[in-house]
Amino acid sequence: MKIRDLLKNKKPTFSCEFYPPKTEEGMAQLFETVRALKVLDPGYVSVTYGAGGGTKDKTVQIVQKIKSEIGIEAMAHLTCVGHSQKELKEILDQIQSAGIENIIALRGDPPQGEKSFVAHSNGFKNGWQLTEFIRKHYNFCIAVAGYPEGHIEARNKEEDWDYLAQKVKCGADFIVTQLFFENREFFDFERAIRARGITVPIIPGIMPITNFNQILKFTQMCGAKIPKKLIRELEPIQNDKEALLEKGVSYATAQCRELLARGVPGIHFYTLNKSKSTLKIIKNLENGIV
Repeated sequence: MKIRDLLKNKKPTFSCEFYPPKTEEGMAQLFETVRALKVLDPGYVSVTYGAGGGTKDKTVQIVQKIKSEIGIEAMAHLTCVGHSQKELKEILDQIQSAGIENIIALRGDPPQGEKSFVAHSNGFKNGWQLTEFIRKHYNFCIAVAGYPEGHIEARNKEEDWDYLAQKVKCGADFIVTQLFFENREFFDFERAIRARGITVPIIPGIMPITNFNQILKFTQMCGAKIPKKLIRELEPIQNDKEALLEKGVSYATAQCRELLARGVPGIHFYTLNKSKSTLKIIKNLENGIV
């Protein structure tokens, strides 16, 4: 089923993101995690794609198994990094042959060790070119990424949001945002995108905090900000795993409750291949717990 059709439902759609593990043990754990989340009836899950296509085959394999064997709709990530147009078409053909109907089209981050993105000589320079290519040649449902605080490489938010509008006009069906910790950043972003004439669904991305140093690293990499008050609350419990997890769940639950009250069509959780926090948050939302 195409996710754009799921998003037409009045009930909010919860979704989760996973990444391909490097080991067989990790792969088995991933599928256990997905099965654990199935009890909450997620609308779909997405699976990331390594820089330069390093996890290409695993991504397709995982998405296909989640969809066909576990019974949850799934979306494959696809990036431009390191690929010619011919190679991208071969990958898209493989995804299509696997029965996958949903793709999130991304420029992608530079491969590890490289400071800047360099397009393949016969490839694409950005996400909107990839989106346009997919829309022209295939009938996938296409998502694109949005950045409430602006992409880290953009000169300013306005420039980045103009670029996002271009991606949508090239054929995207919905937007999934980068993680953020202040809802006002999302609401400002949403208003700015709507002012640009974009009407597709915008799904906020939420990452529950489970590791203090890890979340600091992630936010530095993606340009998101953690409120100073939240950092002050996290610092004294940063080495207490359970207390940190509970604080992360509580904070994310409050974020999600406000977002849902303001009418977002769903929430996309960045799970880091773990289910505990996401399960707790969704149960809190269903039971009216902040």
